[in-house]
Amino acid sequence: MKFIETSKIYSLNKSTYVNLRWIAYSGQLITILLVQFFFQYKFDYLLCISIIFISILTNLYLSFKIKEIQLNNFLSTIFLAYDILQLLFLFFLTGGITNPFIFLIIIPAVFSSQYLNIKSSIILLLITTFGSIFLTFFYKNLPSPNVLHFHGPDYYLFSIPIAILTGLIFLVYFGLKFGSENRIRKEAYDKMQEMMAKENELISLGGQAAAAAHSLGTPLSTILLTAKELQKEFGDNKKIKNDLELLVSQSNRCSEILKKLTLNPRIEDEFFNNEISLDDYINEIVRSYEEISDKKFIINLEEFKYKVKSYKSPEVVYGLRNFIGNANKFSNYKIEIFLKSNSKETEILIRDDGPGFPKDLIDKAILGEPYIRTKDQKHISKYGLGLGTFIGKTLLEKNFAKIFFNNSNTNGAEVKIKWNNKDLKKI
Repeated sequence: MKFIETSKIYSLNKSTYVNLRWIAYSGQLITILLVQFFFQYKFDYLLCISIIFISILTNLYLSFKIKEIQLNNFLSTIFLAYDILQLLFLFFLTGGITNPFIFLIIIPAVFSSQYLNIKSSIILLLITTFGSIFLTFFYKNLPSPNVLHFHGPDYYLFSIPIAILTGLIFLVYFGLKFGSENRIRKEAYDKMQEMMAKENELISLGGQAAAAAHSLGTPLSTILLTAKELQKEFGDNKKIKNDLELLVSQSNRCSEILKKLTLNPRIEDEFFNNEISLDDYINEIVRSYEEISDKKFIINLEEFKYKVKSYKSPEVVYGLRNFIGNANKFSNYKIEIFLKSNSKETEILIRDDGPGFPKDLIDKAILGEPYIRTKDQKHISKYGLGLGTFIGKTLLEKNFAKIFFNNSNTNGAEVKIKWNNKDLKKI
């Protein structure tokens, strides 16, 4: 996937969404306990607490079992739909449309309009609409003192869902509108940023090529002139005649190349334009580390039977380089890289023989989050704040990968990167 397409991704930040849900459940629980035990209004509070308890379990699952930093559009829609249904159940037990907190039912749909696609927003809007209509006719009484019950005229009760739905449609429409405009601006900014980066890179390479051509021109002319003089003097010597001719021809060829670089230094690198597979990525990255590291790199391709080729992605290069670099940094002697593939999936496993991931971070399932620090004082200077892992994980996830962190049986760290082959072809 190209960098310029990232603005088209619809997702929610998991940590922000999880924290908002904790705030919502805390507020629901406090309200129910106050109404039951402080105001002593009688209602089915145990069933309400049970519903909130189930919701807390879903949030725990979201926190610790879902590894993605950004929740994709499908998962976000599922969880937001659940939030609407959870509110519908609670309102059904506590007065339905007459509950003064009924306006909260519009929040998930409005939230989705900013961050998810239009289909998800429409689905959540419909769920909210039918739920509001249902609560207008079917609900249990609003908790109140035994001597007083809330009874409003029908026209007033019917006006409440109409007002809610009018506000909901208004807010969702503007959420979609502003969200769409923001993504368009982001896409334009990404395109501009990429074009600027490419232009700067080409200018830099072009300047270096022109400088090299200018600097090499004089010594190359001297070599060519000397070779021609030697050819005139020893041209009849059969032993060195062919060698001198080869020297002159190759010097002329170098002159032509330098001339082209001077006139048009923007020569394309075919490696970036050709389709490559993941073993090409790995081999390129490992070669660069072998030049600067004394660690042993082992690449295992025994189970890499099905090669999926795609255009080279700088984001994938950076993500893989990040994890291989971390393995090189923490390993004692060796780094093992296993590539496995079949007709459906492709997997890369990066394993080192170092101390492994900090237990306090891997147990909390927060690896890949930025600005985290381990309590392991022994290796704290190496672990840093997790920004590199966060960037690598995010870049690979943007390119359809799933990342799993684990400690191997030998206590070294393991990073497993998996793609569906159909997604790998889209990169």
